[in-house]
Amino acid sequence: MRVQTPAAAAAALLFSTAVLPIHADDIVRADSHAPIGVMGDHYHDKGEWMFSYRYMDMSMKTNRDGTTDLSPEEVASNYANPFAPPPNLRVVPTKMDMQMHMVGVMYAPNDTVTLVGMLNYIEKDMEHLTYMGPTGTTELGTFVTRTSGMGDSSVSALVRLHENDNSRVHLTAGVTLPTGSTDETGQVLAPTGQEPTLRLPYPMQLGSGSYDLITGLTWVTMHKSWSWGTQWRGILRVFNNDEDYNLGDEHRFTAWGSKLFSPNWSGSARLEYYYRGNIDGMDAMIMAPVQTADPSRQGIKRLDASLGLNFESDGGHRLGAEFVYPLEQDLDGPQLKTDWQVIVGYQFAF
Repeated sequence: MRVQTPAAAAAALLFSTAVLPIHADDIVRADSHAPIGVMGDHYHDKGEWMFSYRYMDMSMKTNRDGTTDLSPEEVASNYANPFAPPPNLRVVPTKMDMQMHMVGVMYAPNDTVTLVGMLNYIEKDMEHLTYMGPTGTTELGTFVTRTSGMGDSSVSALVRLHENDNSRVHLTAGVTLPTGSTDETGQVLAPTGQEPTLRLPYPMQLGSGSYDLITGLTWVTMHKSWSWGTQWRGILRVFNNDEDYNLGDEHRFTAWGSKLFSPNWSGSARLEYYYRGNIDGMDAMIMAPVQTADPSRQGIKRLDASLGLNFESDGGHRLGAEFVYPLEQDLDGPQLKTDWQVIVGYQFAF
């Protein structure tokens, strides 16, 4: 009997163009899941569990309106304050960093439905520049606001719609739970020189305050040495929160391709179009001469490109990492534009 060496098996996997059964439990392949930044990309067979942890670090800097970058002086000179007086924006964000820790669990009670639960912990820091008085570009000083705590949680179901030897399609349906705070406060530097403690603007809050609908559709195809997939995932804000507003709807349209380097290692490339609408309504406690307090300056249209690396061990342990860089950003601004994102994660299935 001929015994195939591990090196020969890897070579056969890399260079064969035949399809591979999408559920081949005795075969390790690092690209059997989507890149780590794609949520709800796969389901499980009856009785299977999976635990996951993801860490996301995002940096934002430089103000933009539409596709035009703006200096802080341009923001303070040319943009009206919707809560006048003063007539113009007098506090300008200059940088924001956000870190998110995401813990998830998946369980399949049967072969059709996989249940998913997700918890988030968020940390945010935003740097600001305050200008003196009601008009002009005389700098008064800088300050930083910080918030941290639980974000919104979610429960959802992945419903298997189609599966054959090399492709699968599933539906996502669920709801977000308003476990994140919407009344975070912080000390700010006002144009008058005072330093009051106020309810912080919308980007510094930790949650939506509302029960929101999660929906999506995912299609994945696998071959011997490569795979690809597409996904639409949306959050529909259909209910107002207790502060009489709801955040804008969110939609993510993503497509990726992955290439096996060996059964345990793969690389990926991904494009994602991200849309977020403006806020409907307003919090009467959030009124300040800063762009982040304006519900009509929250909308985003952004195209991101990502490169990733994935590893899977023989025991069901999986590691993934992605670097995300925006190619285009069209903002209902002024807003800080996204500079980059890094996502790393660990998954364990059994």
